[in-house]
Amino acid sequence: MPSIKNKMEGNIFTQKNHPINNRGFTLIEVLIAVSILTILTGLIAPGFSFFKKQSTLESATQEITQTLRLAQNRTLASEGDTNFGVYFEANKFVLFKGLVYSASATDNEVHNIDSSLTISSINFGGAVAYVVFERLTGTTANYGSLVVRQASDTTQNKTIYVDQSGIISLAVNPASDTSRDKDSRHVDVLFSQSVKTATTLALVFPADSITENVTFQTYLNAGKTEFSWEGTVTVAGQEQKFMIHTHSLTDSAALFSIHRDLRYNTKAVNINLDDQNLINYAADGTVTDGSSAWSGPAQIQ
Repeated sequence: MPSIKNKMEGNIFTQKNHPINNRGFTLIEVLIAVSILTILTGLIAPGFSFFKKQSTLESATQEITQTLRLAQNRTLASEGDTNFGVYFEANKFVLFKGLVYSASATDNEVHNIDSSLTISSINFGGAVAYVVFERLTGTTANYGSLVVRQASDTTQNKTIYVDQSGIISLAVNPASDTSRDKDSRHVDVLFSQSVKTATTLALVFPADSITENVTFQTYLNAGKTEFSWEGTVTVAGQEQKFMIHTHSLTDSAALFSIHRDLRYNTKAVNINLDDQNLINYAADGTVTDGSSAWSGPAQIQ
């Protein structure tokens, strides 16, 4: 009869030499595992790249708006008994002191944006590429807008507006869908003049000699900070549907948002506020900027 010691040694020997315990990975298994990891990496990497680009765009936009507000706050606080402004170039923006930007000023605060981004469509009145805020009021004579966009994809961008009253706001322009047939238009228009006493919003259909007048004050809220109208106009037996409202409305400017759906609209139309032309549409939906000196460029959303 074998001893307990021999039995234990036999068990240990059997466990050490059991084929299951000595089995390793085969070359085929390793190749399969590597292939799966490669496929997963290929699927995940583009998503990470997209979100990284979007995050970079968002961060740059926030930094610019915060710098504009900082310049405005420093001006209102009479810091250094002077005005402050922000100057813009394609690859940077600069916080500066005074009424006019000087590239050689030693106290300029330069902010370089990420190399994947660019600042474009800088429009603050003529050839001026900066915004300077007024002391005591925080308003500005350099009102307008600029676009921050990805250098490799112009459809990924954000628009920053600065209105005459000093309000700083954003408008987002999503990815382009020019490759498909559109059935609607959503357009933003900045009107750089007070609309709080406006009387008539007119939809003029020139080809049919029809004008639909909307009483502006009826659709202006009690605080005169928001306008909203939606309606249908019958032109030559065809219904034309519109929705017009404001994203912002101040003492000196209003950012209008106009929805004109091509599923229901087949007529050319000019949209006027009192005697000022805001925006124009051709029958096929093509947009033309308004002729009023206070109407900014149409921003297709």
